[in-house]
Amino acid sequence: MTDRALKNLGEYIVENLANDIVSADVLHGELTLKARADQIVKVLTFLRDDPECMFKQLVDICGADYPERLKRFDVVYHMLSLHLNQRIRVKVECDEETPVPSVTSIFKSANWCEREAWDMYGIFFSGHPDLRRMLTDYGFEGHPLRKDFPVTGYVEVRYSEEDKRVVYEPVKLTQENRNFDFMSPWEGANYILPGDEKADDDSKNAGAK
Repeated sequence: MTDRALKNLGEYIVENLANDIVSADVLHGELTLKARADQIVKVLTFLRDDPECMFKQLVDICGADYPERLKRFDVVYHMLSLHLNQRIRVKVECDEETPVPSVTSIFKSANWCEREAWDMYGIFFSGHPDLRRMLTDYGFEGHPLRKDFPVTGYVEVRYSEEDKRVVYEPVKLTQENRNFDFMSPWEGANYILPGDEKADDDSKNAGAK
C-alpha cells in the first residue's frame, strides 16, 4: 500500500475508534497506531473483524523499556492482513503496576508472547490463563530485559552434565566488554593488519633500492 492509502486506513481506524486510539502515524511505509492500554482488546478485535482491515493474524507481541518515562514500557503488537497484504503495528504504554488486558481471548497466539513479555520485562497481563515465567527459572528474581537490570550479582540455574543435576551458580560474564574499532583500514588505522607485514617490508626494501 502507498503512504496515502496507509494514511487513509489510519484515518478510517481513528474515525471508528475515536476514544480508543491516541494517534496514527505512517513512517517508512508502515502504519503505527498508539492505543489506550485498557482498550487494547477492543482495538485488536476491530482490526481483526472490520471488513476494511481484516488483520486476522497476530504475528508477535514484544516489549520495550524506557526507564526515564513515567509509563516506562511499550507493549507492541504486530498484525498481518492477508486481505490487504499489509502489516500494522499497535503500541500501548504501561507502567510497572498497571496491568495490560490479555488478548488471548481473541488471539491464541498471544499466550506465549505475553508470557515472554512478563518474564523479560515484568509487564503484567490481566486475564491471562497461565501467566508464569517462560525463559527463566521459576524462582528467578527480576526481569532481564529491563534497562536497569544488573549483569552481575544474580544466580543462574543450569543443568550440569558433569554432576548430572541442576546447579545454581553466580552469573558470570563469559568475556569482558570489548571495544570495537569500526574504522576502515584505508582510513588511517594506526596498526598493521595481520598479513600486511610483508607488504610493509616490501615497500621499505623498494625505497632502499
